[in-house]
Amino acid sequence: MYQIDEISADVYRISVYVPEIQLQFNHFIIKDDEPLLYHAGMKQMFPVLLKAVGSLLDPKQLRWIGFSHFEVDECGALNEWLQIAPNAKAVCSEVGALVNMADFAIRPALAMQSGDVLNTGKRQYRFIRTPHLPHGWDAGVMFEETDKTLLCSDLFHQNGDATALTDKDILDSHKSALLAYESGPLMDYTPYSHKTKQMLYELADLKPKTLATMHGSSFFGDCSKALQDLDEVMKEVWANNVAIV
Repeated sequence: MYQIDEISADVYRISVYVPEIQLQFNHFIIKDDEPLLYHAGMKQMFPVLLKAVGSLLDPKQLRWIGFSHFEVDECGALNEWLQIAPNAKAVCSEVGALVNMADFAIRPALAMQSGDVLNTGKRQYRFIRTPHLPHGWDAGVMFEETDKTLLCSDLFHQNGDATALTDKDILDSHKSALLAYESGPLMDYTPYSHKTKQMLYELADLKPKTLATMHGSSFFGDCSKALQDLDEVMKEVWANNVAIV
């Protein structure tokens, strides 16, 4: 099953909770002249997501399908969406378009450089390249400059069946999720490097009003402070594994 919540004006969070792994997978539909789906989801979840998207708009009307990095929950079902929506195009980093989408996607992707803007009608989505944040050489995020929603992928990952949107602290639950992965097969889930702080502070400088997260609650408190504090959480969790210079 899925749950749909409007977390900002015309920004809809479609959440699928998998109790076996205590994790939400969140996908975002942005209604506009050229509708955007952010996170294509996994192939196995495609029938559920298709039904959910269909309750908001005609899936054939999708024009853009965005994601941060090459991973099954981000873009596993991309080609299924491209087959449903004949005018849709994937939108991702230039690196992602070159090294992944050129072979994976059934149609060429829109390759975005850092600072490029995608106009969907009333909205302007600025692409910001964030290599290895949350993870992946090709990683990036998208920032909507009108209502200031940051589509931030796996940043602020929280386990469990969390509320859709909160102004309460999400860093404690994020830290718990990272610590749960630290010693298991998913260790090194989010690398920390000498560039991490700079990238997080640059995102904080955008002064987002909403953080749209892939796993767990979206956040509408002091987003700039949350992004700055995230640096300290990540550094603390991974401090034994890296030498910061």
